[in-house]
Amino acid sequence: MIMDRAMDRVLDRIKQYWLLARFDKPIGILILLWPALWALWVASDGKPDLLVLTVICLGVVLMRAAGCVINDYADRDFDPHVERTKQRPIAAGKVKPEEALMVFVVLCLCSFALVLLLNIYTIMLSFIAAFLAASYPFMKRYTQLPQAYLGIAFGWAVPMAFSAQTNSIPPVAWVMYLAVVLWALVYDTMYAMVDKDDDLKIGVKSTAILFGVYDRQIMGALLIIILGLLIAVGQMAHTGWPYYLGVLVAASLSAYQQKLIFHREKTLCFKAFLNNNWFGLAIFSGLLVDYWLR
Repeated sequence: MIMDRAMDRVLDRIKQYWLLARFDKPIGILILLWPALWALWVASDGKPDLLVLTVICLGVVLMRAAGCVINDYADRDFDPHVERTKQRPIAAGKVKPEEALMVFVVLCLCSFALVLLLNIYTIMLSFIAAFLAASYPFMKRYTQLPQAYLGIAFGWAVPMAFSAQTNSIPPVAWVMYLAVVLWALVYDTMYAMVDKDDDLKIGVKSTAILFGVYDRQIMGALLIIILGLLIAVGQMAHTGWPYYLGVLVAASLSAYQQKLIFHREKTLCFKAFLNNNWFGLAIFSGLLVDYWLR
């Protein structure tokens, strides 16, 4: 009986840490993973090194989890007042803040151990990645553009992937990086539109608030720039028609997302955010087919 209770407590802690790291919601992993895969396929001409591919993918999973944990730690005083987040483990009192910090450190150390398998250049870049991931959650207190900072953090997987594969960061990597930064700004603004009313009440800053009544127009303009940057990536990487077909599909998905957010209904804004997984897949599928046909 004592052993059963002890095992139940252990299983409960594992469950709460799993929820804290949002492993139950893989959409964040996928949206972060697609740009890393874009970068790896372009950097390797469609033939990524298996070790690099494994390390980058696992690193993305671990650092996304670490980012979720430190985000909930930073927002522990805000989340109980937001409908969408009040049941998160820290907000609900199921995980103590100091436990969350411990989980964050463990995830970062595991990720760093993986990076040690790569070249020195990529190891150095990983310190920037860790700083961006740890500092992002606090940006919503100081800037109206936390979504842009998130893009800078999420997009860092692009130069890291190029560095890991080629030990360099060519110009095409920075064009792709800019596209990813702006893409994250757009889809996280859609995400922020869901919490806009609560954020206004508790004083949290976001681009959904900053853009105001021009949110749809600004995101539409940014999407046009993103698609233009992705076309530029194709030209710099000398891709063929499958890639541009992928960009065309992504453009269609962008138009669909604009339709979803037109009336700013919370459920549809969240649906538009989720749809960005297919945007990322469309670009990667174009690259995959393009390099496969060569």
